[in-house]
Amino acid sequence: MTPLNPRQSEAVHYIDGPLLVLAGAGSGKTSVITRKIAHLIGQCEIPAHRIVAVTFTNKAAGEMKARVGELVKGKQGRGLTVSTFHTLGLTIIRRERQQLGLKNGFSIFDDQDSRSLLTELLHKDTDVGAEEVDRIRHQISNWKNDLVTPSLALSRAGDDQEVRAARIYSQYDRLLRAYNAVDFDDLILLPTLLFQEHEEILERWRN
Repeated sequence: MTPLNPRQSEAVHYIDGPLLVLAGAGSGKTSVITRKIAHLIGQCEIPAHRIVAVTFTNKAAGEMKARVGELVKGKQGRGLTVSTFHTLGLTIIRRERQQLGLKNGFSIFDDQDSRSLLTELLHKDTDVGAEEVDRIRHQISNWKNDLVTPSLALSRAGDDQEVRAARIYSQYDRLLRAYNAVDFDDLILLPTLLFQEHEEILERWRN
């Protein structure tokens, strides 16, 4: 395995608080992260189930987990979480589903499911084309990514077009829950709002 340079080694061994590592593509960020995980488990005696590593793609998560597996052998690595942000969000939603008003076995709507649901809602209002459906779907996705709830979107709406989109957002969200479902954007939105609004749940997850 490639030796770490002094700055990489410093990052691996620093454990006294948050640490930001800025580095370009191919410079060894994944190696630093995986070796830091191994250091926390092996030298700092932190149980693997108390460590969470998150990344953006399933491919990156799989690579990171495989690398950790080469460094941490046997039972030591049991319970380690290495996942995408969305997979971690789904894990949180599953465990906290009752607090979120969801039942066991809830569905996750993909892009096509969301588009179909919005088309159904919009056709109740007027005959609209695919372009309008996609415009409102994109607006709802942006609101969710900005942690804007339907009621907040409506209160902030500045013109008739935004008011209409916010009302559709509210109806869409109600229908999702009626179907015992969430969409892809909810995998980030719902855990974030849950932690913001329920300190005791946030503290439990922190612990």
